[in-house]
Amino acid sequence: MELAYYSDYAVRLVNTEEPARGRDSLTTVESVRELFGANAQAARRATDADVTRFRSVRARLRAVFEAADEGDETLAVDLLNSTLLEFPVSPQISGHDTRDEDGKPDWHMHLADHPSNATAGFAAIAAMGLAFHLTSHGVDRLGLCEAAPCRNAYLDTSTNRSRRYCSDRCATRANVAAYRARKRLETELSGETRRTADSAQPSSPSTDR
Repeated sequence: MELAYYSDYAVRLVNTEEPARGRDSLTTVESVRELFGANAQAARRATDADVTRFRSVRARLRAVFEAADEGDETLAVDLLNSTLLEFPVSPQISGHDTRDEDGKPDWHMHLADHPSNATAGFAAIAAMGLAFHLTSHGVDRLGLCEAAPCRNAYLDTSTNRSRRYCSDRCATRANVAAYRARKRLETELSGETRRTADSAQPSSPSTDR
């Protein structure tokens, strides 16, 4: 079962909102359907009612990332467990679309669509995928971008647990901002040094004629 693939579902959903910027792209049933990616069959089940449902699940998954980002592992796990209990997965054997070298079905496990509604199906897959990533790599591998004001979620798969940003774009922006801040500080310190040196020089005595 390629559960690592499903872990991205949670990230995609959480990142439809940028709270600090006041942006929310999850506003229509079309935006809900886009989250399913290649799973067109599941996407077609989405209705206008799923917009509100998806937003509710999004808030719960963001809370998991926020707890992990703050180092509260127990809270992150408890929140995720709560979502897993509410939206249980339905494993299913599949192989009708793939063949092995002998032309036989390449049987494998995947997560079936939830019978209730589109939101329940997506939430079950997203929560299970996130749980797989958390238990395989650690709670500290769930993060929120440090390039303010961006707070997009990401899954750290780096070998040295060094990821801090959601994308290369944010990493570049943060590095540029840090460089400019250092240059401003250097300029200010240089100016203070010159002023201190000037004030320390003795003034030349005046000569009366």
